[in-house]
Amino acid sequence: MRYVVVGCGNVGMELARRWTERGHVVIGTTTSPGRVGEVREVCSDAAVLRGSDEAALAEAVRGADAVVLTVSPRLSHSFDAGQRVAEYADTLAGSARTAAAVHPRVVFTSSTSVYGAGTGTLIDETSPTTEDTDASPRNFVAAERAVLATPGGAVVRIPDVYGHPRDTDYPARVRFAHERLGGSVPFAAGALLYRIDYRDAAAALDFVVTEGLTGVYNAFPDAEVPPTNAAAFGEICAAEGLPELTYRGEIRTPEVPVSSARLRAAGFDFAH
Repeated sequence: MRYVVVGCGNVGMELARRWTERGHVVIGTTTSPGRVGEVREVCSDAAVLRGSDEAALAEAVRGADAVVLTVSPRLSHSFDAGQRVAEYADTLAGSARTAAAVHPRVVFTSSTSVYGAGTGTLIDETSPTTEDTDASPRNFVAAERAVLATPGGAVVRIPDVYGHPRDTDYPARVRFAHERLGGSVPFAAGALLYRIDYRDAAAALDFVVTEGLTGVYNAFPDAEVPPTNAAAFGEICAAEGLPELTYRGEIRTPEVPVSSARLRAAGFDFAH
């Protein structure tokens, strides 16, 4: 099989590694020429492009059996308000619309933010998406709609990714919030701190592609309901001898449990 992974971060690289080890041809993309060598270590070849570049992407996906989008907005382009809006629109919605225009089988890695705080007592794939106008949920929702409008489109919604050796651990994130952000974070105190190991995120995408699944799937490890941000980060603050964080509630994520029953029913299980 021939696959294209658009956006080779931790999840994209792990997905590419899984596929190349099974003998598939994998083309990985990056926006940085300096990462070509790194991408080629796990992919058959690398292409330097932005997902929203239709001509470049059309060339990269020629002959591919599936295209997987694991794109993330660049943090360096997300601090200025106007720049953040443009970055999210181009990276998420722009990449999804372009991929859907050039290939019939696209799988998009989406975010927990599409649900906002959530409603009812349990969130599943039939739950409504948020109408929040923030750049993150707005563009994740737009990207999902573009992909799902195609016959072979699939969306895998994942929470916060952790576990990669290069990741910043949670105590370091809390220290950063105090040192660089004045102890104030844009998240909601009552949101549940769902997390997924990067290997499980890649495995879920692999499963959806290889099983030929379409539609929306939650990939939230749901064996138990996780603690809230306030509880989890409060414990870290206490252990680190730091004051409690202040939660501004600008970025809303589920405050009620999220079910991955649909993905589990299809045969997938979380290993980590």
